[in-house]
Amino acid sequence: MKYATFDYKGGRYVGRVNATEDSVDRFDLSETDVMQNGVCAIIGIEPPEVVDTISLSDVTLVAPVPRPHRNIFCVGKNYHGHAKEFASSGFDSSAAHGTVPQAPIVFSKLPETVIAHGDAIQIDTTASTAIDYEAELAVIIGTEGKNISTDNALGHVWGYTIVNDMTARDLQGIHSQWLIGKSQDTFCPMGPYAVTADEIDLADTFVKCWVNDELRQDSNTGLLIFDVPTIIAAISNGITLMPGDVIATGTPAGVGIGFNPPKYLVDGDRVRIEIQGIGKLENPMEELPS
Repeated sequence: MKYATFDYKGGRYVGRVNATEDSVDRFDLSETDVMQNGVCAIIGIEPPEVVDTISLSDVTLVAPVPRPHRNIFCVGKNYHGHAKEFASSGFDSSAAHGTVPQAPIVFSKLPETVIAHGDAIQIDTTASTAIDYEAELAVIIGTEGKNISTDNALGHVWGYTIVNDMTARDLQGIHSQWLIGKSQDTFCPMGPYAVTADEIDLADTFVKCWVNDELRQDSNTGLLIFDVPTIIAAISNGITLMPGDVIATGTPAGVGIGFNPPKYLVDGDRVRIEIQGIGKLENPMEELPS
């Protein structure tokens, strides 16, 4: 099933997106719960009552997990092609340990980075002039767990969405820990929808990204270095994962830093990511006034 978090007539709601993707069934849920949890408000409960059906053209989509109060985990260098292009870029502080990591490289993005499909990604030139995109399949955790085994990991997954793991490459290069370069305001576009786990074939789902209609990234989740069960097992090692945690699984080759010269994003560019079974996440770039 496919779900959306959306604003409609002054309220925020969660609903089921119909197969034709032209309408959404609005659920009877506490607005407080929806404001805090987005689509995660329906995790672990009986299917809520449908209040009405609304045209998608009449709603404003927000991120499926808007400004989450839980964690956004991310995995770096998790496709062979991207690991190679990043290690040779000169911005990779982990390159001394090898091009291909021996264990998942895990970092975080601040919850305030999250924005919705259609929202502008801000370019703050006082902070960075090397802004890059990263198309990623993201896991939404549905069941609490700690020290989760790879065999049991997928049982803790509620569903999936799309994340654009935006990065300030110059800041990433300066700081040996990636949080600052990854957590600039608006640097986690998410959406447009979330789908339940049964909708995604992790062994064969395409991941694509266009910048201004130029196809830059074209890969498949079957090519992940560390698969989703391995990622969940690694992150939950001594850490309790909770419903609503989001895990971005890594990006394939074709990011801006991989070109010579690099193709960084500028004001007016549009980044469009498509992941099979979920939809298309598109955001414009907007330079802030100096």
